[in-house]
Amino acid sequence: MKNQKLIKLDSETQTDDKSVNMSNALARACHSLSLAEKRIVAMAIAQTDSLPAKNLVLGVNQGWKMKLEAAEYAQVFDLDADTAYNQLQEASKTLFTRYIRVMEDTKRGLKERRFHWISGMVYHHGEGWAELNFTPEVAPHLLALRSKFVTYKLKQAAALRSAYSWRLFECLQSWGGTGLWVVSIEEFAHAMDVPDKYLADFTDIRRRVIEPSIAELILKSGMLIDWKTLKAGRKVTGLEFRFAFEGADPKAAKAKSTKPAAPRLKSQPNNPTVDVAAKIANLRDALNSPKT
Repeated sequence: MKNQKLIKLDSETQTDDKSVNMSNALARACHSLSLAEKRIVAMAIAQTDSLPAKNLVLGVNQGWKMKLEAAEYAQVFDLDADTAYNQLQEASKTLFTRYIRVMEDTKRGLKERRFHWISGMVYHHGEGWAELNFTPEVAPHLLALRSKFVTYKLKQAAALRSAYSWRLFECLQSWGGTGLWVVSIEEFAHAMDVPDKYLADFTDIRRRVIEPSIAELILKSGMLIDWKTLKAGRKVTGLEFRFAFEGADPKAAKAKSTKPAAPRLKSQPNNPTVDVAAKIANLRDALNSPKT
């Protein structure tokens, strides 16, 4: 669509100040979404957050529908009219084929669950809106969450221009009460949906996924992040991320958190408890120091 006109929406109808909520399990799963698809899903989840509970009673068993308008999509993600209409139209189509992959450890080995984000969609070409029907399978990860879940304002991620950055943001959020995420390379690649070809050379993961994502999160999301590799000999076997949200009260966040303690790689010695306040100061100094 060319030369689309957008009508400015009242602040009451905007979703950027609403919350995106999802279970820790979903935050750490493989989402298989492009940036445009991620935007649509996050915006729909944020709109779900504002609905009365009685309107979602049937969602657990039947799924539920959310309507997204191109005008608001453009405002939330700071896009021009043509881009907003095109992304909403094309991404809502491809989203119909996307599915979530959740890996679970069991006594008899790894178990993989797969389920789709949506079971149907409608796009109105004349009016520029899309209606998505979330599946019942995703409902337990999005509705009536009481513990072990991620919550953030949509505006905290709306400026991101990389799906990798957004996924790293959500993964770190799922460990937000600890300020520490220790993860194997395999688990990291799964959560970030890293192409298999990158696994052959860690340099590709570092240059194409980790470093750009961290740089964007520090710049746009108010996060302070430090990371290092964990090795067995010369081989990189895992990653350690230490992070904080600038301006947050780390003691209060940890006290309120219902999230479990950060996992540790068995081949690595115990890591000391992260001093988030000190890390903020150190990272701020490092970021502000001149490059040589």
